[in-house]
Amino acid sequence: MGIVEEAHNVRVLGSGDKYIVLAHGFGTDQSVWKHFVPHLIDDFRVIIFDNMGAGTTNPDYFDFERYSSLEGYAYDLLAILEELRIDSCIFVGHSVSAMIGAVASITRPDLFAKLIMVSASPRYLNDVNYYGGFEQEDLNQLFNAMAANYKAWCLGFAPLAVGGDMESVAVQEFSRTLFNMRPDIALLVSRTIFQSDMRQILSLVTVPCHILQAKKDMAVPVVVSEYLHQHLGGKSIVDVIATDGHLPQLSSPDIVIPVLLKHIRLDIEART
Repeated sequence: MGIVEEAHNVRVLGSGDKYIVLAHGFGTDQSVWKHFVPHLIDDFRVIIFDNMGAGTTNPDYFDFERYSSLEGYAYDLLAILEELRIDSCIFVGHSVSAMIGAVASITRPDLFAKLIMVSASPRYLNDVNYYGGFEQEDLNQLFNAMAANYKAWCLGFAPLAVGGDMESVAVQEFSRTLFNMRPDIALLVSRTIFQSDMRQILSLVTVPCHILQAKKDMAVPVVVSEYLHQHLGGKSIVDVIATDGHLPQLSSPDIVIPVLLKHIRLDIEART
């Protein structure tokens, strides 16, 4: 195992000629895909890994400057693909990892047969003629709450993000992975994500994109999926799923897994 693989806890599972890379979002780790992986390993080679800063990674490796922008994560992704000698993959990115995949695909479009974006947003802040779902004051309150009492913030944020109560197994699972993050790292990562604006790079994404969006998501309004569809540079399609919450692969796997499998096997439609 190489240095990059070890740092990111990279695992290669399954068999087949095609590679599928599964990348998790903020507050989770590769375990967020646990319901999905068993459906892939008979037909595909599946790559799962942890983004730097996840509670499963060594916090000593976390570079606060590098990860103050999504480019740092995109370079990590490309390094993983290079170390594994993967020359083409289907990339499934949840939340911020969808945008990380988009950035990486601009640098190396040859490495990505398609991007499947789950609960993705290029910008969370509202702007003129753009609805991202948050005002700056909302984000300031979020950051202040994280800084004041991270554990208490986790307990409040997890049910909102997942779309359930603390009795929900999915909420408990998300709470666990949130708790595992070091608070100062979690705060920096959340700032990097929520203050990001990736709208200007969307036209540079030329690989086919499949956009999957929950019907009700506290972090990403449905209109954002249509914005992505209209502004991505390559062909794209949108699929709005009848689920609640920002982590549908964890909270509604029975609904989401068939949709993900369909999009993995689907040739991009000849329309934008």
